[in-house]
Formats: sequence, C-alpha cells, structure tokens
Amino acid sequence: MTQPPPIAHPRDPLHGITLETIIKELVAKHGWEEMGKRVPIRCFLHDPSVKSSLTFLRKTPWARERVEGWYIAYKDL
Repeated sequence: MTQPPPIAHPRDPLHGITLETIIKELVAKHGWEEMGKRVPIRCFLHDPSVKSSLTFLRKTPWARERVEGWYIAYKDL
C-alpha cells in the first residue's frame, strides 16, 4: 500500500510568501511613515530599511504577527 503524498499547501495564507516580500510590498504601497504609524517600532520610524526591519521582525514575534496580519488584510488573502 502506498500513502498519499503530503499536502503541498497547508491552509496558511502566507505560504510561500517571504517576510522580505511582505515588507517590500507594504513599503511600496504605504511607505515607511504609514508603516511606523500602524506598527510603531523603531525600525520603521528611525532610519528605516528592509534589512533592519527583517532583523527586528524575525526576533520579535508580536511585531511580526502585526505586520503579517496587516499584509493579509491588505492583500485580502
């Protein structure tokens, strides 16, 4: 007997979307100023960059959840 292959895409709306893509798309659409207003973290407010944002969001689950939630609402995934 053979087993069916594993499910390729779980029910995760962010499956296959990198954090870098999320940040770049939000910056392109809303800009750093709006990002700093919606998620008031230093890496969005003072000398913002994709690199500093990635570093912070990977270490800070609550901030990452807020950014990912905003992205899901924005993209209506």
